[in-house]
Amino acid sequence: MTMPVIVIGAGVGGLTTAALLSQNGHTVRILEKSSKLGGRTASMKFQNHILDNGFHIMPFYKKSAIFEILKKLNIESKLKLAKVDDIAFYSTDGFHVYPKGMLDLLRLSLLPFKSRIKLLRILLPLAFTSISKTELWDNTPLTKITSNLDSETNAFFEAVCMLAFADTADHISLGEFTRTIIRANPFKGGTSEFAYPDNGGYDSICHVLSDYILENKGEIHTRQLVKKVIIENSKVSGVIVQNLSGDDELIPTNCVVISYPAYTALNQLFENNVISTEFVKKINKLNKTTSVVEVHFALKSKIDSRQVVFPVGKSYTTKGIFFISNITPSVSPPGEHLIIAGTPVLPEDTDNPQKIKNIVAKMKQEISSIYPEFEPSLLWERPMAWKLVESVVKEPGKVWKSKMPHKIPGIEGLFFVGDSTISYGIGTDSAAHSSILCTPKIESYLKL
Repeated sequence: MTMPVIVIGAGVGGLTTAALLSQNGHTVRILEKSSKLGGRTASMKFQNHILDNGFHIMPFYKKSAIFEILKKLNIESKLKLAKVDDIAFYSTDGFHVYPKGMLDLLRLSLLPFKSRIKLLRILLPLAFTSISKTELWDNTPLTKITSNLDSETNAFFEAVCMLAFADTADHISLGEFTRTIIRANPFKGGTSEFAYPDNGGYDSICHVLSDYILENKGEIHTRQLVKKVIIENSKVSGVIVQNLSGDDELIPTNCVVISYPAYTALNQLFENNVISTEFVKKINKLNKTTSVVEVHFALKSKIDSRQVVFPVGKSYTTKGIFFISNITPSVSPPGEHLIIAGTPVLPEDTDNPQKIKNIVAKMKQEISSIYPEFEPSLLWERPMAWKLVESVVKEPGKVWKSKMPHKIPGIEGLFFVGDSTISYGIGTDSAAHSSILCTPKIESYLKL
C-alpha cells in the first residue's frame, strides 16, 4: 500500500503543493493544527462582517503564482476575483491617482514634474532588467537608490512599499523591489493589477484548493498537532501526531512537506542532532517579523468610493486605508461598510496595550481629518496587533535564494515550502511560487 505524502500546514504553501501533487495522482494527507484552513490568511466572521487577519491582496492578478497554479489545476473559474484598481494617495493638498504603469508616472500629480522625471530614470532601468540580475541586489536596501530623493518622491516609495510589502522602504531589499517592478511591467508580460476574492475572505483561495484536493481523494485533517518528524538512517519514516483524544499517534510515511516557517519547524519537529546545529543557526537568522497595528472599522455609511488610500508624509501614523467593502460588498451586511487601517510598529509595541490604544486613537484622528463623516458613521472598531508579516519575503539579505532551501542535504523525503523558503514574490504569492519550485523536486523523489 502506498504511503501518503504528509503535508504539515494548510496555508497557501501547503495547499498549493498538495493540490499540485494530487493532480499528478499522489496521495496526500494534510495535517493542520488549527481548526481553520488558510494559515495566516484565515478569516473570521465578526458582527456579520468577514474580517481578514490583516489586509491581503493577490498581486499581479492573473500573472501571479497563485493564479498560475489555479490555472494549471483548471480551477481558476471557481475563484471569482474582484479587481483592486481604484487606488489613491492622500496628501495635505488632497487626493492623487495612484499610477498603474510607467507612463502614468508622468501624470502623477503628487510629485512636481522634475521629480517625476527623476523617478522614471530610476524605475525604467529596473523594470527592464533581468530576474537573474536582481539577485545581485538582494543584500542591498531599497534606500540605496532613494536616500537622495526629495521628500515627496520618498513619500511615493513609502506608499508603494506599503501596498507591496506592508512595510517601510528601509526594510525592503532592492532586489525584491526590482522583481516586483519587473513583474508589474506589461512590456515583459507583467501586470500592475491586484485582486481580492469577490465573495469575501482571502482564505477563499485556500477553500478552492482544499475542494480540489478532496475531490482528488486527498485528506485534510484539522486540529492535528504534529509533534515530531521521524528521521531514521537519514530518511523520513513517519510523523507523530497528537490526535483529537490527546494521544500520540504514529503515521508512517516516506515523504513530509513542511509548509510553515522553516526556522520554527527546525526547532520544534526533530530530535537533537538530526539536523546540524550550524544549519539551524543559519536558518534561525531568518526568524524576524514585522509588527503591525491594524484596525477594522464598520461604518453605517459609505465615506469614499475608492478602494485603497495611502496617506503620504511623515506626519501620518496611518500608512494605508483599505475600503474592503468597496472591493467587494460581500464582506459586509447590507447597509454597512468595512474598512481597515494599518501601520507598521516596533515589535514591543504590540505587547503594550496603552501604546496600541494611542496608535488607534491617532489613526482615527487622521482618518477623521481626511473624512469628516468618519466618526458619525462609525459603528464599531476592532484593533489587532500582531507580528506575522514575514521579513523573509522582503528584507535585505533574507530574500529569494538566501532563504531556507526546499531540501536539507543528506535527508531524504523531507521538503519545505512557503514564504520562508527559496522563492520570490509578495506575501502569499511567495508561498505559491515556492510550491511551483519545490513540487517537481518532491515528484522526482516520489518516482524513485
